[in-house]
Amino acid sequence: MSIDRREFLKLAGLAGIGAGVSGLGLSFGNSVNASQYGPTPEGLRAKRWAMVIFTDRFETEDDYTKLIKACNYAHNIPDKLMDDRRHQVKWIWTDEYEHVFPDQHNEYMRDDIRKRIFPLMCNHCDNPPCVRVCPTKATFKRPDGIVAQDYHRCIGCRFCMAACPYGSRSFNWFDPRPYISDINPEFPTRTKGVVEKCNFCVERLARGLKPACVEASDGKMVFGDLKDPDSDVRKVLSKHINIRRKLELGTHPNVFYVIGGDEHA
Repeated sequence: MSIDRREFLKLAGLAGIGAGVSGLGLSFGNSVNASQYGPTPEGLRAKRWAMVIFTDRFETEDDYTKLIKACNYAHNIPDKLMDDRRHQVKWIWTDEYEHVFPDQHNEYMRDDIRKRIFPLMCNHCDNPPCVRVCPTKATFKRPDGIVAQDYHRCIGCRFCMAACPYGSRSFNWFDPRPYISDINPEFPTRTKGVVEKCNFCVERLARGLKPACVEASDGKMVFGDLKDPDSDVRKVLSKHINIRRKLELGTHPNVFYVIGGDEHA
């Protein structure tokens, strides 16, 4: 592959450095020479990245499959393991309302909402318990709020998996490389014995691109700066009824699910 994991993580970490700036862009090429990967003006920046998902716009199984396939390819996820639940490595997956929002039982909620399937991923919490329990600081929170993972620091203790209340982390029980359908040379592969998860596509943000799932969603997902009142996510959240997962835990997740239309209509 064109860049090893240590080089990639060192460069991606630059995206969180800078006075008053939450991220720097990085130029990714096909050479292994790290010296060419410098700051680029097209990198996307935010004080607090967040995602909004329009749950009512997902109508077919293919709508979810497109997101998962886009994420799997972008991040070299071993999709050939997906048939065995014990060994799955998943960054995006789906589940039913009663499992996603067990704390929001409402017997009078519309049936169509209760019957929806919800796309799930790391919630990039403001108060992430996974960061607190990691003994090697392999999982950490960037200045722009993204909860990132340093695979080289991970010792496979899986404390972060136990601490995460959303089941957002996966453990590599095997060398994942033989189970990747199509390797993307622009993103590092992992090794046996490390934990991984959704990273809000930090490598794409550094190049001025939105997350792969957002790009593949055809308008079903919105990504932007939660701290910017003029951002797309803030505009959507101000107009539409939305919910988040397990708010009572105090993690303050930053993935929002729109379940209703314009509340002012």
